[in-house]
Amino acid sequence: MAFRGIRDADPLDTSVLVLQDRHRSHLVDTEEFQEVLHPRQQMRAFISMWRIDPHIRPYVIRTGFYGIYRLGHIIIDWPLITCLVERWRPETHTFHVPVGEMTITLQDVAIILGLRIDGPAVTGTCVLDVAGLCGELLGVIPPDDAIRGSAISIRWLCQQLSTPSPDADEVALQRSARGFILALMGSFLFADKKGVHVHLCFLSLLRDFTQTSSYRWGGAVSAHTYRELCRASLDRRRGISGCITLMQLWSSERLHVGRPDFRRAAAYPAPPFPHALRDDDADVVPVDVADGVDNVLPVQHGVEHEGEPEPALPLGCRWRVPLTRVHNPSDVLLLYRDQLDAQTSHQS
Repeated sequence: MAFRGIRDADPLDTSVLVLQDRHRSHLVDTEEFQEVLHPRQQMRAFISMWRIDPHIRPYVIRTGFYGIYRLGHIIIDWPLITCLVERWRPETHTFHVPVGEMTITLQDVAIILGLRIDGPAVTGTCVLDVAGLCGELLGVIPPDDAIRGSAISIRWLCQQLSTPSPDADEVALQRSARGFILALMGSFLFADKKGVHVHLCFLSLLRDFTQTSSYRWGGAVSAHTYRELCRASLDRRRGISGCITLMQLWSSERLHVGRPDFRRAAAYPAPPFPHALRDDDADVVPVDVADGVDNVLPVQHGVEHEGEPEPALPLGCRWRVPLTRVHNPSDVLLLYRDQLDAQTSHQS
């Protein structure tokens, strides 16, 4: 799709891009849109609140979500996310760049996050018996102040289920694991507008862990991410929710703009994969990841943790490094815009 040029973001042909008058790019040169979006994601808070218990780890591994937890908190580059949203077109579900169109594919989701992209679809009803469902699958019934519509407070889940008793039986451990996975979904994969609640429609899909692992979670995350990108690109939105980390990791893999410079991070081996990276900030990675010798934990196939084989980490773990601002000023939004405008085919 052709555009007028660097100083005019309006497309030449609006027969396909019919939402241009509502799109962020229409106002990109105004003073109002020189501020960055504020992504809403609470993975850092979740990690600080809820350290995974060794007894529930096997259940989390069985469901296929352990790699998401090990991915940890990725520091979000807000100007980069803002630039991506400005390039996103809800009419085509693609990012429009000077060399063509790009998008986050199912293959990207599978490789970067390690989620399944085949199997039964993630679907269900939003009309729920909250008390009955929570009583059956979590073992506790939430109070009214922990419920918002059909969503449940992530903090309340942590307070109730993060520390199973030493003599907990298998049923109690499974309930704690369900609470952990549900909170992980709300903090990372399906974050809402504030990132503090998670929809209970996912809870019924955690009834049988073997069945849970067969669902097409990667497709659900992809669809949710597309929807949030579409919402954020229209009508003067100030924030964005959804799986923000996926957007940033995809950009690091596919684009040159905002990519961390490993050569300038002396404490980080290059290439950084297949090894987890040294932790300069206790909130960057989960606590149990940073407990390794010299804070470095090898990532290998078949590694055993307390008798349980640990799956290989998703590719996104290699970007778990601090953001480097060596060449960039503190406000990099305009710089990122110019870099995307000047993008060439060999840089994508």
